[in-house]
Amino acid sequence: MGAAGDEKAAAAAGGAAAEGEAAVDSKDLQQQSKALDKLTDHVEDRQLDSSRVQSAMAALASSKEADWNAMRLREKELAAVKINPTDVEIIANELELDKKIAERTLREHKGDAVAAVRFLLQ
Repeated sequence: MGAAGDEKAAAAAGGAAAEGEAAVDSKDLQQQSKALDKLTDHVEDRQLDSSRVQSAMAALASSKEADWNAMRLREKELAAVKINPTDVEIIANELELDKKIAERTLREHKGDAVAAVRFLLQ
């Protein structure tokens, strides 16, 4: 009976060890599951507040409109500047530039050819 008793004791010990491993495995699985949930829940699904979205869109639209108006005003100011067509020709030929660039630069420098050339040579 000694050998049979040893087998039962070993089987009982093995069963206890298997239960202990199952308990450890289930705890480990629970910890892994919680860690995975934290990773996947890191990016929350949030509903956007429609009023905040509308106000942000309105701010963008008004900013774009203000930029457009400022650009139109600047173009009107530049168009009003009197420039000498001879200066445009000289700058375009001597610096090998397009006439539109030479004219624009002259207008930006209020028709001052020297300032325009200095700017272009920088």
